[in-house]
Amino acid sequence: MDIGNFHLRNVLPLEKYRSIKPWKHTIHMPTPRKKATGKSIGSFCQIIIVLLDSDPPIWRRLIIPTTANLGWLHAAVQLSMGWTNSHLHQFLLDEKRYSCLDHDVSFGEEDPDLLDERKFTIGQLLPSPEPVLIYEYDFGDSWMHAIKVEKVLESKPAADQIATCIEGARACPPDDCGGVWGYMELLKALKNRKHPDHKHMKEWVGGRFDAEAFDMDNTNLWLGNLKWPHTTEAQLRKILMARDGYRE
Repeated sequence: MDIGNFHLRNVLPLEKYRSIKPWKHTIHMPTPRKKATGKSIGSFCQIIIVLLDSDPPIWRRLIIPTTANLGWLHAAVQLSMGWTNSHLHQFLLDEKRYSCLDHDVSFGEEDPDLLDERKFTIGQLLPSPEPVLIYEYDFGDSWMHAIKVEKVLESKPAADQIATCIEGARACPPDDCGGVWGYMELLKALKNRKHPDHKHMKEWVGGRFDAEAFDMDNTNLWLGNLKWPHTTEAQLRKILMARDGYRE
């Protein structure tokens, strides 16, 4: 499916992202399937999550409750995208930062105060299709995701689980591969057997890596394990370890 050109134009250096003013740059958003109305968000909404600067784009489309807080959304993003929750994260909207207050997510004295992600919901921060929420995962690799409400649903989806992935494309990059640009270099090395780093990179990813693979049924299997309305780090870690074949 064509989701449009979803890249930050004239991408800012990482230091500029810390100023929480990324929206001076144009982002072309995918067109919602149904024109959104001006009324307030109902109990469920359709959102799209796109890994910025991924080319071709890596994305997921989810149905989630508008009452989901950002801490719960963080868990849903980790599971649906395919991350391992091995690093810190934050949400950015306008000039505000939201994250888990149990961790030190500060970059300097001039940073805006950090707000508790568990006290703010999708419906509060994204009351219409216009605002775009940034989700940054891993402040070293700086994986930037854009999250947007595409439309409001008139009724609860047929699926029994709280969060449901209805579409998506491509595999999640491996954690710690150096951000989007490092990931592109990784794919080059894996595709070319004559590349000097081919053998090393193949061993690093565990032998085989299919960048085009995305299993929606498997994604929904693990999304269905999310506790509602709150998921702790310990609960999320348990789900992720089971997904990835590890035992505590």
